[in-house]
Amino acid sequence: MLAIGEYHTLTIDRDTEPGLFLKDDEGNEILLPNKYKPASFELEDEIEVFVYLDHEERPVATTLKPFVKLDEFGYLKCAEVSDIGAFLDWGLEKHLFVPFKEQVTKMRKGDRYLVFCYLDELTGRLVASSKTNAFLDNSELTIEPFEEVDLIVSNPTELGWNVIINQLHQGLLYKDEVFQKLQTGDRLKGYVKKTRPDGKIDVTLQRPGYRSIEPNAQEILTHLELKGGYLELTDKSSPKEIQEQLQMSKKSFKRALGNLYKQRMVEIKDNGIYLKGENE
Repeated sequence: MLAIGEYHTLTIDRDTEPGLFLKDDEGNEILLPNKYKPASFELEDEIEVFVYLDHEERPVATTLKPFVKLDEFGYLKCAEVSDIGAFLDWGLEKHLFVPFKEQVTKMRKGDRYLVFCYLDELTGRLVASSKTNAFLDNSELTIEPFEEVDLIVSNPTELGWNVIINQLHQGLLYKDEVFQKLQTGDRLKGYVKKTRPDGKIDVTLQRPGYRSIEPNAQEILTHLELKGGYLELTDKSSPKEIQEQLQMSKKSFKRALGNLYKQRMVEIKDNGIYLKGENE
């Protein structure tokens, strides 16, 4: 049987009145309804489709791209609420069901929620849960410090923002290291700053670079390289100027700049910062 909630590359086997029948290498078949048929095709062509259950709970293929697939997190809009649960718009005709028991707070039509899509083993249906922490595991980490990772912003805390790392782990992004507006559901690149013995993970949005250089120092180096080795900033620049150019606080800037100066990587002059070697 073709896995529900996944993409499959299948072969067009035959053209029938209800649509195209597709098959995999093992001979499993599924219907691609007429409304999803490509404008032109030939038998034995390969086509990528998404498999899910239609309104009659039958496996069916579609060429539509859902906003989330099996075992993934997504930020979805609530399309309707009934007496059995909520239904989310995930880009397909049949909405994604969220039972009441899987809702952190009762969902409301029109609002958006961060959810995890999973297969209900009892019904064989794809469902979603807003209890996202239950689907994250930090007991066995698959990432290392300084590694680039994919982040999904989860929820704000007193320290900053909880984030989902690579669809697997939970991490923390400290608020004093965030210099842009964030909201739940945002997807962005980040970097592992530190992994702790208790499994907790600190992440940052600034590229760590060389292990001997802190993230903000690397950010200054990156901007210097992009600007031809010169930045019109000094430790006397205003917080606003620093924020506009580097998206960091003046305190962080001065600390990072001092780090680079001590390592003889930059030269500081009255008119700005020079990458070492660029002004010699």
